[in-house]
Amino acid sequence: HPGFELTPREIIDRTLQDSGWGQLADLEQQHWIDCQPDFREAHYLEGFGHADRRFHFSPDWDALLPHGFGPAGAVMPTLPDHWDVIEAANSEMPYRLVTAPARHYLNSTFTETPTSSRRHKRPSAMLHPEDARDLKVNSGDTIRLGNLRGEIPIAAEVVETAQRGVVIVESIWPNRAFAGGKGINVLTGADPVAPVGGAAFHDTRIWIRPA
Repeated sequence: HPGFELTPREIIDRTLQDSGWGQLADLEQQHWIDCQPDFREAHYLEGFGHADRRFHFSPDWDALLPHGFGPAGAVMPTLPDHWDVIEAANSEMPYRLVTAPARHYLNSTFTETPTSSRRHKRPSAMLHPEDARDLKVNSGDTIRLGNLRGEIPIAAEVVETAQRGVVIVESIWPNRAFAGGKGINVLTGADPVAPVGGAAFHDTRIWIRPA
């Protein structure tokens, strides 16, 4: 990729020009760029971004590239509707895993700051008290979380705020913060997202065992 041969300033300048926003020198002189569309465009008073200017409740996804995203063999509803394609819990993996960022970790950069690391101490798996009781697990015990993708050891933390059947591992800890050097993404999928890519929201099922 040509970006590997460019300096940071050259990348910014090239990106601005390719996006139609002038040059880096212009940005440095003006300090900001007003990207906000005018009122009528921003509020869709002139219609939507299709040739007929209408909102399409049932777009022709097959006409858009790239093709082949989404679970194999799954067919999206024709119109907006609930689509049951999540990784639902089952008898072998009866728990659902949440890996939302910890409150002091806006992004992975914050995991490198001493203040944030002190506040969160270490990765842990938050369990509902009844789940912990069924598993004979106490706060501080090491447990193993796993599924068909892999497994990791982690400290248990029993909390009243967790839902029954849901395990919360606040992230975004680097791999080295976990015992064994393998992080929480060992358990989460990297499946492409229908219909043509985009942001993925993980629905991950797991089992829990004593370490």
